Amino acid sequence: MIRPGLCSVTYRQLTPEQLAPLAADAGLEVIEWGADVHVPSGDPERAAEVARVTSDAGLSVASYGSYFRAGADEALTPTLDSAEALGADRVRVWAGRDDSGDASPAQYAQIAARLQDAAAEASDRGITLALEYHRGTLADTPQATLRLLADVDSPALTTYWQPSVGAADAVALAEYEAVAAHTSAVHVFSWWPDAERLRLDERSGLWGSLFAAAAAQAQPPRDALLEFVPDDDPALLASEAAVLRRWLAEA
Repeated sequence: MIRPGLCSVTYRQLTPEQLAPLAADAGLEVIEWGADVHVPSGDPERAAEVARVTSDAGLSVASYGSYFRAGADEALTPTLDSAEALGADRVRVWAGRDDSGDASPAQYAQIAARLQDAAAEASDRGITLALEYHRGTLADTPQATLRLLADVDSPALTTYWQPSVGAADAVALAEYEAVAAHTSAVHVFSWWPDAERLRLDERSGLWGSLFAAAAAQAQPPRDALLEFVPDDDPALLASEAAVLRRWLAEA
């Protein structure tokens, strides 16, 4: 079963103590805690506090949404320390700062090598890594993501997926299907036609079809995580979560 959950970055204005009960009341099961506000990297004491807040609300930690960027001169160890204290067995990471079409061969090789080292370090601690599928990284298209995963060649590295900005439903579905076998979580939001935030069910054609396809996989994504509701409005979470849970139940 795919677990319905929430990315904490959806509500950066709320504290974890406010956010966890809100997610639980909405019928969600898991939270991906972000490193930018709620669980800062390198602060395991705060991570442990948020872990308790999460469990007290009856939720589980889906993952740790880090901003570690492979290719930069950045240590992964503080991120893993926080993930471990949080109880997260998966950490989201970023493959550099350039689109795949703009990176030089040397930049690509550096990022791939850093991801290999990072995946090995994480694996030694019982943690996996997952690429943020996003423009401005080497994981910005299905082809680029598959190439990077193949070159890193580690069972400790998977990918997330989210619809590319501006992609029509059929295009987004084809992109998902290309990387589906390597996808451990999906970020769920409805933007159209560009970055305008819609209510979730305004792209029901996309998400209903995607979750039906995911449910038919031998190993579907573990988590479907809500992200970016209109106006960052906490009052919308219950209804948006209900739509997500309905889609997962129908699938």
